[in-house]
Amino acid sequence: MTLLFAGTTAACLVVLATVAVRIDAESRRSGLDHEVGSRAVGLSRAVWFDDGALHLEPLREDELARSAEVLAVLEVAPGESPSVWNVVPARTALPREDWLDHVWRDVLEEQETVSVSAPSEEGERLRWAAAPVWDGDRIGAAVLVGTALARSEHDHDLLVRWLALGCTALVCCAAAVGHLLSGRAMRPALVALGRQEQFLAEAAHELRTPLATLRLVAERDGSSDRTLRLVDRLSRLVTGLLTRARTEAGTQQVELVPLRLDQLVETTVEELPDHGSVTVTSEEAVVVLGDPDLLAQAVRNLVENAQRHGGPAGAPVEVTVAQGLVQVRDHGVGVPLADRERVFARGVTGAPGAGSAPTAASGPVTVPVPETAAVPGTGAGLAIVRWVAELHHGTAHLTDAPGGGLIAELRLPEHPPRTPSAP
Repeated sequence: MTLLFAGTTAACLVVLATVAVRIDAESRRSGLDHEVGSRAVGLSRAVWFDDGALHLEPLREDELARSAEVLAVLEVAPGESPSVWNVVPARTALPREDWLDHVWRDVLEEQETVSVSAPSEEGERLRWAAAPVWDGDRIGAAVLVGTALARSEHDHDLLVRWLALGCTALVCCAAAVGHLLSGRAMRPALVALGRQEQFLAEAAHELRTPLATLRLVAERDGSSDRTLRLVDRLSRLVTGLLTRARTEAGTQQVELVPLRLDQLVETTVEELPDHGSVTVTSEEAVVVLGDPDLLAQAVRNLVENAQRHGGPAGAPVEVTVAQGLVQVRDHGVGVPLADRERVFARGVTGAPGAGSAPTAASGPVTVPVPETAAVPGTGAGLAIVRWVAELHHGTAHLTDAPGGGLIAELRLPEHPPRTPSAP
């Protein structure tokens, strides 16, 4: 938040400073043009032609002429190059001959005062204004007045440096204030996050301890394998829910490791209480990057959702594992196309044998339950599948199965095999 606040402030200041620099440059340029242009026009009115002869005597007494930095008069006979008269302070202060020709052509073309930037023969950069002097109906001469750009550019550079220094100081102040404000704003959230993490740690301890005790009691009393599997499943469910809560709260990062997806799916299906109607078909060595516990929970939810909502009890469920893909097919009535995204939302439940489509966009919703149906789920199964898929940079969605039924797909990025290094 501090970086965002400082970056936004810096961007705004850069825009404002850029506008200020451009406005200052344009205003200085306009001021110089007005100054030399007014001086050139005033001096052009002080000289005149008499029977083709140019009279420059008034320039010797004119205050504008004496205060000019650089002054010259260009006189051009038809078809000739301009001749230079009354140069102040020296000929080297004027531009080169080619620049003088260029200025003269501009005056003839515009027939009014023109302004140009050109260096003197000494290399000094100046701003020039040339005002025409009329000889009857033609322009016979031009008064050329120049002023140095160094002072104006120095003042402009000074402004730029002060703006850069001021903007830097303002950005530092904005960063400090942003850090202070964001710290105060985030402190209650951090306290709440710490309390949530403490609660999760205590909940994990309070839930895992009786589960471990329950397993020891079941083993000592010689309980059935089904009872032990249910205890193990409950333990994994508690671990998965705690992991999900910590991950969503940002207090725990999920570590993705290379694993055999085909073996994980087969083991997960074998641990289901009613896995007799589930068949698993897989390719060999399907390797992905993932968290084994979270992926097992997602596969378990997909299969149980197909068993619960994909037809009557004992209806077959086919699980197919391919490269980066787990498909679970049922033989139920399916889900309407318009509801296939909403079934992945939290709080959406479905009735066994009737699909899992919600009938409203908000709030926990169930479809009609047949008379022989069991109690519907909590509406978190497919939501957890979508969450696990997004956590692994994958997708989860539903498609129609050929011949009827529904296919639930969990797609994961494939883990590329390592290329053996050269000996």
